[in-house]
Amino acid sequence: MTVVITGASRGIGRALLDLYAKEGARVIGTTRGVPEGDQWRRLDVADPASAKALAPTLQGHAVELLVCNAGVYLDRSEQLEEGYAPALWEEAFAVNVTGVFLTVQALLPALARAKLPRIAIIASQMGSSTRAKGGSYIYRASKAAAVNLGRNLAHDLAPRGIAVGIYHPGWVRTDMGGTNADLSVQNAALGLKARFDALSLETTGAFETWDGRDHPY
Repeated sequence: MTVVITGASRGIGRALLDLYAKEGARVIGTTRGVPEGDQWRRLDVADPASAKALAPTLQGHAVELLVCNAGVYLDRSEQLEEGYAPALWEEAFAVNVTGVFLTVQALLPALARAKLPRIAIIASQMGSSTRAKGGSYIYRASKAAAVNLGRNLAHDLAPRGIAVGIYHPGWVRTDMGGTNADLSVQNAALGLKARFDALSLETTGAFETWDGRDHPY
């Protein structure tokens, strides 16, 4: 089994990489930094050329699971009156939305070679229209777009036998989530892995929490 995880150098991505590696899967983690060893590939998800360059490095292997985990949260402290510069919108959407699409697009041939191909998109409950609590407009909008993207990919890829799941990872103690968050990285990764393992064409397009609850869109 080959698993590709974007944004795997730290946080949830790294924890997922370690979990799959312990189970004996062939795991490829991507990083924007310098790759170290055969387990790593360089990928800037916001760069179309970087996404296209990823597929050939897999050397023709089938990819059973693609985890689109790379993401940014750039507007945590922005103020409505004078913040949220256009450049922040551009960067966040380039990573959180366009980056997901470009990665999926680049790896479609590798996914098509697998018997049970799956795509897992790490979104957020902050992208749900039912949790419109204000603030963080860029992050919320980008994650809402990621949820929508996942739903539409699920529709279009189902005839090809590729299942797509969308997931809220919980509030996790990472650089993004902060030290006051509810969940450890390890518990979040364990829950997410269980969701990925259960993903099928019967559940494709679902938006779920890390612990298996349906999340409203």
